[in-house]
Amino acid sequence: MAIENILDQIDSEIARLKQARALLANLGAAATTSGRKALKASAKAKPRKKRFLSADARKRIADAQRRRWAAVRAKARKKG
Repeated sequence: MAIENILDQIDSEIARLKQARALLANLGAAATTSGRKALKASAKAKPRKKRFLSADARKRIADAQRRRWAAVRAKARKKG
């Protein structure tokens, strides 16, 4: 008798989980559909122009990065 009771509880739990899974699957499908619509709407938007950096700007950025790496290396040498 106890085993039948346990089996009934397991069956009801399985049914409940299947129902919850079906609900979540429907919510997931709705989310991807609305996400696709948002992507299509943004795809129709005017494309951005490519930004170009002058040679001087690229040089300043590169020099600044070299200074940052030099500072990191100097700090590492002091600790080591």
